[in-house]
Amino acid sequence: MSDATYKNLIGGQWVDGADGAYEILNPANGSLVGHAPEASVQQSHDAAAAAKQAFASWSRTKPEYRAELLSKAADAIRAHASDLIPLVISETGCTATVGNSMQVPQVVARFDRYAKGAMEDLDIPLSPMEMPATALAPGGIMGAVVRRIPVGPTACISPYNFPLVNIAGKLGPALATGNTVVVRPASQDPLAVIELCRILNDEVGFPQGVINCITGSTPPSGEALVETRDIDMISFTGSTGVGLRIAEVGGRTMKRLLLELGGKGAALVLEDADIKTAVGAIMSVWAFHSGQICTAPTRVVVHRAKYEELCAGLVQAAGYLKVGDPLDKGTVVGPLITEAHRARVESYIASAVSEGGHIAVGGGRPEGLDQGWYLEPTLITECTQTMKAVREEIFGPVVVVVPFDGDDEEGISIANNSDFGLYDYVFSGDSGRALRAGQALRAGNVGINTVQRHHESCFGGTKYSGVGRDGGSFGLHAYTELQSMVWSR
Repeated sequence: MSDATYKNLIGGQWVDGADGAYEILNPANGSLVGHAPEASVQQSHDAAAAAKQAFASWSRTKPEYRAELLSKAADAIRAHASDLIPLVISETGCTATVGNSMQVPQVVARFDRYAKGAMEDLDIPLSPMEMPATALAPGGIMGAVVRRIPVGPTACISPYNFPLVNIAGKLGPALATGNTVVVRPASQDPLAVIELCRILNDEVGFPQGVINCITGSTPPSGEALVETRDIDMISFTGSTGVGLRIAEVGGRTMKRLLLELGGKGAALVLEDADIKTAVGAIMSVWAFHSGQICTAPTRVVVHRAKYEELCAGLVQAAGYLKVGDPLDKGTVVGPLITEAHRARVESYIASAVSEGGHIAVGGGRPEGLDQGWYLEPTLITECTQTMKAVREEIFGPVVVVVPFDGDDEEGISIANNSDFGLYDYVFSGDSGRALRAGQALRAGNVGINTVQRHHESCFGGTKYSGVGRDGGSFGLHAYTELQSMVWSR
């Protein structure tokens, strides 16, 4: 695997990166996984042009045909799971448990879901309306239907934490509704995504130009996709900083934007909460991909009555989590994606301490793991709302705890005092109380006594966490435009 050199897919053809190639390193040990192509700006334009050219015919294909290809894609990915899983583990540093249960199986599930989605009737018939004669036209009984039509060539830009799952969540609904795509995976771990595109193009048999894929380690080739008029929509999952830039550049050509950005999930723990449930949920920050999850409940807002008990429970839980090689049996916390990102997370820990926070557990690099980019599960207590580590997304195995003394409204106010609004959580022994608190939270998603998901619900954020929604049938809506058809009866 370490000597493999991958290529870009443009208009059905595999081509070398015009600007060479760059190394992809294994976060667990720094070893070479492979070489990714360094696409040029011109190659980005070529991929966008290929998607535009293919759109005219692909958008007119029958839903049955698109459904057949998406179903075939699910079968092909399932057949290649034994190859994809080790590749994605070596690129991302996710544990074998996460790789085997979520990185690839969920890709299959998403293609299966949108094979069915291609057959969903999205049209909205309207009741006939009697219209009087006007200077515009004669009177009559007017019929109408609101249709959903594909937006157009779409750039799908995915993050590094779940590269395959995320891109499948974009490709599935985009292709099902008749859009063509240019895939731009995260620079840190693009190889499994390239392999996915190879399966779709070479084995499943999507028509040439329907699926294109370019990679790069620097912004210009990515920004070219946002600038070009050949792309009508940008579907991006990643940092808020990059999302703001996409919104700025994409707005110049009035692109449709679907932006799922950063998060600083509040876990609101009320004084009647079951602490065992809350601890089990919050510790997922550490146990699930080393906290590199935008939906993680990283910011705990807990009533003073439960503060000590909760903190003690989290300290105890951290002690049970094995940090180590993702391939080792029993490893729960793997490495962070790059050495630079680990340094960034460590800087947040240092800033919290300098502002008065207390490291209750963790805070450093684990002993005996000199290779790779590991960090201990970290709990910072005695925090306040103004701390940098409380206000900004850390994207690592770090939980901050902010206590409050008043009623539910005070806790809600603290939770809402954030630039982010992606996924918040409420923990209470009274489900009605928890529901009322959740309804007051300014977040696109709220979990009530759980961090589990519902895959048919809409997903997306408010404020600096993004714009737009996907997931389930909402994903089909995200990649379509509304078109009204009106006629005289």
